[in-house]
Amino acid sequence: MEKHLQAWRSKRLNKRLIDNRNLSRGRYWFFLALFAALLLVAVVISLSVGHYKITFGHTVQILFSKIFPIDEKWATIRIDTGVIRSMRLPRTLAAMLVGAALAVSGASYQSLFKNPMVSPDILGVSSGACIGAATAILLSAGSFAIQIGAFVGGCVAVFLTVMIPKLIRNDSTLMLVLAGIIVGSMMSSVMSVIKFIADPDTKLAEITYWTMGSFAGVSLKSLKLIWPGLVVPMVILLCMRYRLNVLSLSDFEAKSLGVNVKLTRTVVIICATLLTACSVALAGTVGWVGLVIPHLSRMIVGADNKKMLPVSMLMGATFMVIIDIMCRTLTPLELKLGILTGIIGAPFYLFVLIKQRRSVT
Repeated sequence: MEKHLQAWRSKRLNKRLIDNRNLSRGRYWFFLALFAALLLVAVVISLSVGHYKITFGHTVQILFSKIFPIDEKWATIRIDTGVIRSMRLPRTLAAMLVGAALAVSGASYQSLFKNPMVSPDILGVSSGACIGAATAILLSAGSFAIQIGAFVGGCVAVFLTVMIPKLIRNDSTLMLVLAGIIVGSMMSSVMSVIKFIADPDTKLAEITYWTMGSFAGVSLKSLKLIWPGLVVPMVILLCMRYRLNVLSLSDFEAKSLGVNVKLTRTVVIICATLLTACSVALAGTVGWVGLVIPHLSRMIVGADNKKMLPVSMLMGATFMVIIDIMCRTLTPLELKLGILTGIIGAPFYLFVLIKQRRSVT
């Protein structure tokens, strides 16, 4: 009798686990489809709204005119096509890529460092990128040189962060985070020096505006140059979702599962650094996205990176496109990205902390 009772309980437990897994899988696909649809809607709205308004129907026709034989007979077809393809499409694509990149980078770092408070600039990449861009502005370089300077500065900052634990012969994750804080603080001091010696009438204003973030200066040419640095690392991190799950365990458990912890950690840091550096080079400093979006996606689909990373990618892209729309339409003069991301991100993050207060103690 006891054996039959244990078998019945075991069967019910297995059935419950399977049902929960199927429910979780269905929830994941539902939200994945939902955010993909929201992203598509946000893209159409982004291409349509602005100081020069285009109807949604014309926008869809222009987008698909290169694929399907659609008759373009309305009077303003040339103006509408020029506005969408040369002005709004590049910045919308840039917003999608930057939002997705920062969200995936933040989620990967949070899994790597086993800390939900970690953001993509934890290793000083944003501070280093700001110094590189500010130096290029100080030297009166062009927009392309500013992007190169930001990318190089971000990579140099992360290199310094990674070298500090090696110099003191302590490769622990905690030491890497502390090294990032040291480098970030040092870079902030250097940035203050650059602002102090900059011409207050011209260079200082340009440096300040650049650090606030904007997609206004994005062109198809700049996007073509930088998109591989956003897409390739993102694809690599998405392919490493299982390994990111393993890295959230202890190093001993990860090694027992056959994962090369040191190599995997290095690849994750390189990919996340490239994503953040390219994002800052393209749009300037954009805060809160890589911190808040992974939290929200974790609340929706759970902490499994195999589900959380794709949802974070779509949510980040959708969020950044919506922020760009608001920057262009809320006021007569275009707002900077950092203003809105801070206004929206900080209260939302406070809400997340209050909702999860039991797990933060």
